[in-house]
Amino acid sequence: MKDKILSLACGAIFGVGLVISGMTNPEKVIGFLSITHDWDASLIFVMGGAILVTTPIFFLLKYQVKSLLSARITLTEIKNVDRRLVLGSAFFGVGWGLVGLCPGPAISSIAFFEPITFIFLVSMISGILFNKYIAN
Repeated sequence: MKDKILSLACGAIFGVGLVISGMTNPEKVIGFLSITHDWDASLIFVMGGAILVTTPIFFLLKYQVKSLLSARITLTEIKNVDRRLVLGSAFFGVGWGLVGLCPGPAISSIAFFEPITFIFLVSMISGILFNKYIAN
């Protein structure tokens, strides 16, 4: 039970961070991706801050077998770049560039009741189900 509460707290902190940084605003993300006019560099600082916080933690915990809650840590053994990875990355990038949302900020944006958020989430879930049941 405490792992569920901790997960909820971490997710809430992440969501609040996305809202405070403005990453739930699709116009801000599209402003970063559009280098032709009114470029908004703020996303670099959000990414840089995330890298500065997580890099030392990953380094310190690199050889841990269990989490602080005693859950087993498993990392993927897949090291190769295949067609599915390239296509999935391309779809993610195109969707992010067209709409200005990715899964984390989209879920955080539910609280704003913007129609684009719900359209994005339905599309994302449809893509996940398509990949799970049809594409494989």
